Amino acid sequence: MSQDYFKTAQELLDNIEQFHTDKRAELEQFRISYLGSKGKVKGLFAGFKSVANERKREFGQLANAVKAAAEQKLNSLKSLIEEQEDQTIEIPDLSLPASFNELGSRHPNSIVLNEIIDIFSRIGFVVAEGPEMEDDWHNFTALNTPENHPARDMQDTFYLDKKVNPAMLLRTHTSSAQSRVMKNQKPPIRIIVPGRVFRNETISARAHCQFHQVEGLYIDENVSFADLKQTLLYFAQEMYGANTKIRLRPSFFPFTEPSAEMDVSCFICNGKGCNICKYTNWVEILGCGMVDPQVLENCGIDSTKYSGFAFGMGIERIGMLRYSIDDIRLLFENDVRFLKQFDSAF
Repeated sequence: MSQDYFKTAQELLDNIEQFHTDKRAELEQFRISYLGSKGKVKGLFAGFKSVANERKREFGQLANAVKAAAEQKLNSLKSLIEEQEDQTIEIPDLSLPASFNELGSRHPNSIVLNEIIDIFSRIGFVVAEGPEMEDDWHNFTALNTPENHPARDMQDTFYLDKKVNPAMLLRTHTSSAQSRVMKNQKPPIRIIVPGRVFRNETISARAHCQFHQVEGLYIDENVSFADLKQTLLYFAQEMYGANTKIRLRPSFFPFTEPSAEMDVSCFICNGKGCNICKYTNWVEILGCGMVDPQVLENCGIDSTKYSGFAFGMGIERIGMLRYSIDDIRLLFENDVRFLKQFDSAF
């Protein structure tokens, strides 16, 4: 009987040495078959009691050799399989449908603003900036709107602190940046100032307490109203098409004299009449005028030597006209369904 156990042990040892695989499933079956709780090595040790006493030492050494050989084979093949897996290049299933990453969209305000900046940059205007929290002097007084001036009633202001001197507020127009540039820079000056402005107004489909403007300013020697008109005509035709016409209507702004409102021929109906132009074929897009000499003097510029013009437009208004948006609140609500309608980000 002991002789059979010696023969079995030797056969197991030979089988272990000859075993080879590169598949994890087959290696797992080898482990269970030889080293599992009911495996062949366990069964071999179970026959130890049937071996003759004088040969127990010899059999024990052989059984341990079988167990060690099985463990060594298991570990070596496992390492080999893991090494092969690391080197294997997984080829994707080319028959599967492609997956696309959704691109974002640019906000309509950003689309319009970038186009405005690009148009004016072609004729030498550079971008300037100013703070959204402004003092009363730069926002009003420097722009020919002293305290108690009736023109202040044209804009309902968010004051932050009226006790300090000068009072602090949220700027009501980007024109406040003009006064800062004029105080710190000598002519010639040719700038546009994009930015957010604030007015204490009731929020509705046509009005909001915050919106965006682009202000333009050009100051040099011998600047005339004809220069203003030609600059705005160039802008209108670049923005709305080469056949666009403009008209200037007299208006009033404290910081310009003379002042005007500018209309463009309706780019929606092309003269046929529609709700946008109210069947007049004209759409108002901005205010403009020659810089009042007193504004130049307030900012330390000699009004007898220099003159200039200024203009300002609302970005939301231009965007609403271009994209036929009938509610300004949509531009501030970040509704993804609304934003997805506009140009892709790239």
